[in-house]
Amino acid sequence: MKRPLKRPKPPAKARRAGAAAPATIDEYLAALPARQRAALQKLRRTIRAAAPDAEECISYQVAAFRQGKLLVGFGATPKHCALFLMSGRTVADFADDLKGYDTSKGTIRFQPDAPLPAALVRKLVRARLAENER
Repeated sequence: MKRPLKRPKPPAKARRAGAAAPATIDEYLAALPARQRAALQKLRRTIRAAAPDAEECISYQVAAFRQGKLLVGFGATPKHCALFLMSGRTVADFADDLKGYDTSKGTIRFQPDAPLPAALVRKLVRARLAENER
């Protein structure tokens, strides 16, 4: 049985009473512990290289890229980092490439010290670009 999709919680600093939710990816990343921040900054650069025309935004309380429609997002919880593909289809289409990763319908979870390979991220982002063009 597949896990139901859960909206990730914003970083702990942003959830504190009176703290405003992050408005930019830089603000989102600033609220994270160093290990997670470093892993997600690398992921951000890889996504940017694969989708140079995509616009950065905050969507569903996580860092995201939009090109017409939402393309991908990324975030962190206390237990892991995640790449949100905003599509269950892409995760299913790349099931062989994603063996060994903790996945659900539209999410790939990984540890900050074991980030997703850049080549895999580029492949997934290109697939999402093609899917959004349909």
